[in-house]
Amino acid sequence: MFNKVIEFIRCLYPNKDLIPLHEPTFTGREKEYVNYAIDSTFVSSVGEFVNRFEDMICSLTGAKFAVAAVNGTNALHIALKLSGVSPGDEVITQPLTFIATANAISYCCAIPIFIDVDLNTLGMSPEALSSFLDSHTHMTDRGCINKTTGRRISACVPMHTFGHPCRIDSILEICNNHKIKLVEDAAESLGSIYKNKHTGTFGLLGIYSFNGNKTVTCGGGGIIVTDDEFIAKKGKHLTTTAKIPHPYEFVHDEVGYNYRLPNLNAALGCAQLEKLEFFLKNKRSTAESYKTFFENTGIKFITEPEYANSNYWLNGIILENSKMRDEFLKATNSAKIMTRPLWKLIHKLEMYKKCQHDKLINAIWLEERIVNIPSSVRLY
Repeated sequence: MFNKVIEFIRCLYPNKDLIPLHEPTFTGREKEYVNYAIDSTFVSSVGEFVNRFEDMICSLTGAKFAVAAVNGTNALHIALKLSGVSPGDEVITQPLTFIATANAISYCCAIPIFIDVDLNTLGMSPEALSSFLDSHTHMTDRGCINKTTGRRISACVPMHTFGHPCRIDSILEICNNHKIKLVEDAAESLGSIYKNKHTGTFGLLGIYSFNGNKTVTCGGGGIIVTDDEFIAKKGKHLTTTAKIPHPYEFVHDEVGYNYRLPNLNAALGCAQLEKLEFFLKNKRSTAESYKTFFENTGIKFITEPEYANSNYWLNGIILENSKMRDEFLKATNSAKIMTRPLWKLIHKLEMYKKCQHDKLINAIWLEERIVNIPSSVRLY
């Protein structure tokens, strides 16, 4: 069976000796825009492409405001600070995510709590979240307090895994009922829609990533979106070293961060966003091909959840057990087809082993079985 899979993937991506998991595609005005930025001499965090990039993200997502940052991790760090996360607070997230989600929480000197995911969305389970909060917290004038630790739970960070939207509306309702701020990690889900609304725009804040392996890339890059004007202005201030605007004096009114996206990266990102519609259609076509192929193989192909229109950033399959997963990974990578297992669940990593979590039954089951398969835009 694995040989048939290898043969099919090679048909999808012909004329490639090594088939990458997800490589960027540059078929638009990328070189033109980057060269324009170079000729303008505005290559750092000031330049017309930074503002254009933010405007394009607002138009795409429907968010009122956007603040471009160096990368998605930095964007999430600032988003958490803007939501009110303080040192010693706790932040609920999921263990099935890229390490940046938990690291951004740690940058705020806060402590992650890991809650299980849904089998169908791969994102945070509303039922698991509700069960944890009902069993382990109570409300006081300080907010939602963890009865075990005595700490305030100030925010919740669900992640839209591989671009598939989680049941974010239900999560939002639960957070509102417990006075917990919702910050969406939509790093992987640019272009994904849930119930006619773009991921990243349900919570108080959301973030996207534009790393080299994302659907749209700036080389690096991230962005914060929000509908709150005060939060947006504060975010731009914090990511620009908290410098008070002045023609020539350098005065900073608090500890800030050098997190603004350079104009060079934004130029690349603007050209990429112009191609997003093509990318999304292309990737959906690839996902449909995979879905048809795997239907009669006994291997489950991961499809978009109910009420969702996914960007299919990374395609994934679910194998029978960890032994078959490992055999598949060995066979495909030996054939120069890049495939990858799930990230190691974060609560198993040394720096997060002491963090509180529920039983994580679904996350553990998925970790033992999921493999990501080549998902790049195909050029015909």
